[in-house]
Amino acid sequence: MHDNGNDGRGVASGGPPSGGVAASGVDQPAFLALERELTVLLRRARANQGEMAREVHPDLESAAYGLLIRLDECGRQRATELAAYIGVGKATMSRQLRALEELGLVAREPDPADGRAWLVALTQEGQDRVRRVREARRARYAGRLADWDPREVGELARLLQQLNRGMEK
Repeated sequence: MHDNGNDGRGVASGGPPSGGVAASGVDQPAFLALERELTVLLRRARANQGEMAREVHPDLESAAYGLLIRLDECGRQRATELAAYIGVGKATMSRQLRALEELGLVAREPDPADGRAWLVALTQEGQDRVRRVREARRARYAGRLADWDPREVGELARLLQQLNRGMEK
């Protein structure tokens, strides 16, 4: 076993951990690598999200793409549920939904459980466009990960889901 400058408690030997965080592990090489790789992944994901949004509709904002995916996966929802899931305020959500309605990708309908509320759903056009883009994206992933063992792809998906759940806390 080689010495990596770690004293076994997650703190590099030779001084206190950076940022004054005592023995938390943030200085461990694994967390440094995680930060680096997530930064690269998120930068690429933002760029890809913009491309995918334009594939759905040339005038679609990249930030609204996630709303379409959520509606595709979960069906109709209240705007407040969408805002909470995406992590934006009501005003931002209203603006994004209005733009999606104008593009013909979503429609609002009264909530049968509460006449004061509205549900948002993909239109047939929205469903068709989103599914085409998602299928093309999965095909790109399959091509890029063709040399991976399918169990590794499943494990990556499981770990990313675990990470996403942990980020919701």
